[in-house]
Amino acid sequence: MSHRLIPIGKLVATHGIDGGLKLKAYNPHSSTLDSAREITLQKGDAESLYWLRESKAHNDYLLVKIQGIDGIDDAKKLVGSTLLVAETALEPSAPGEYYYYQTLGLDVVDTRGTWIGKVTRIWFKEGGDLYVVTGDSKDYLIPAVREVIEKIDLHAGKMVINPPQGLLDV
Repeated sequence: MSHRLIPIGKLVATHGIDGGLKLKAYNPHSSTLDSAREITLQKGDAESLYWLRESKAHNDYLLVKIQGIDGIDDAKKLVGSTLLVAETALEPSAPGEYYYYQTLGLDVVDTRGTWIGKVTRIWFKEGGDLYVVTGDSKDYLIPAVREVIEKIDLHAGKMVINPPQGLLDV
C-alpha cells in the first residue's frame, strides 16, 4: 500500500451474532470512523483491506460492522486485529495538538537538554498511556501527562520532559 496506515484501535470481541465487533479505540472521542471508509485490519504479519459499513459508540467501545463479515464465525476470526486507516482519513489536528503516532521517532531530552532516547512505541494502558523511550542502554517508560511532558515539537523532532526524581532510574 502506498499510503501510511495509522492504528485506530483493536478489535477485542464480537458483538451479537450478525458479525458485529467491539473496537477498543485508542481515541474514543475521534470521529475518524463516523463515515463509511476503507480500513485495513492487521493481525500478526497479515494485512487485509475491508470497507467499514457502520460504527457507533457503545459504553467504552465502538461497535463496528465490516462489509462481508455477516456472522459471528467470520467476526471471531478478526478479534485481536488492529484497525488502521490511511493517514489522509484522519481529522486535521488543531494548532498545538498532535496524534500519538506523530511522536514515534522523536528525540527525547530533559529540560537541561540531556538526550534520553527516542520514542519507539506508545503503550496504551488503562491507568494512563506511556511513551516507550529507547536510550543507549535501556528503555524508559514516560507517562504521557502534562506534568512530565514539557513540550512536543514535531517540526524539530523533539520531546522535552521534566521527569520527577527517580523516573529515569527505574
